[in-house]
Amino acid sequence: MSRSPIVIKVGGALLDDAAAMTRLFLSIKEVQTTRPVVVVHGGGPLVETLMASLGLTSTKIDGLRVTPDEHMPYICGALAGSANKQLCAAALASGLTPVGLSLLDGNMVVCEPLADKYGAVGVPSTADSAFLKNVLAQSALPVISSIGSSPQGRLLNVNADQAATVIAELLDAELLLLSNVDGVLDSDKVLISELNAQSIAKYASEGVITDGMKVKVDAALSSADTLNRAVYIASWTADINAILNKNTGTQILPTTLKPTNGENTDHLNGDAGDK
Repeated sequence: MSRSPIVIKVGGALLDDAAAMTRLFLSIKEVQTTRPVVVVHGGGPLVETLMASLGLTSTKIDGLRVTPDEHMPYICGALAGSANKQLCAAALASGLTPVGLSLLDGNMVVCEPLADKYGAVGVPSTADSAFLKNVLAQSALPVISSIGSSPQGRLLNVNADQAATVIAELLDAELLLLSNVDGVLDSDKVLISELNAQSIAKYASEGVITDGMKVKVDAALSSADTLNRAVYIASWTADINAILNKNTGTQILPTTLKPTNGENTDHLNGDAGDK
């Protein structure tokens, strides 16, 4: 069986579902017998709760939240601290060996500020994979928060989907974007097995893919294009092998898949089918 790593991105809402956390980590434990696994997480709900309790508010520009530098100590505490350690504790309880990390650890990822108007929002890019590969070689489970740093040492808040994508790029790994939905549904509430840019645009124009799911699908398409491979949208309660075997979830195909090692990939660029 392929030993290529699997990167699993989970949102902060998973922290509110202990049963789902346990199920996910038990599934990871099973997969880990054949393939390395990395978990990358956000923590939006936890951050929002903390900021509200502190009386701190932030604004959005073009749908992207502005992150003042003075808010970063609290955001780091919520993401790299509370969220990360809760996930690590759940992994430990499931018999795994978690290692809590952030993007900046081991010089895995380097970040640059997106633009001054957004504050401490970072754009990640790959740096050095050696440290992360060494952790994986110990059969440990890296659990990585979406906190990064610029080369100058400025802490930056990174979108969790982008964080997961850059880690998958670093390891040439498969990427699973897991949340509390089974995948993308058509107008009859039937799970769609595959989507590409054309079918996404079609479903969006018909009002089938809207709001939060449109954001999720667009993020997955961007990740698929970056990684040059299919990205999976599925539930964090699903069996990981079932997702990879295409028995559940939705595959988001890259816009243009470049052949690798002479492989014919034309079948991945046609119209997406429904299931």
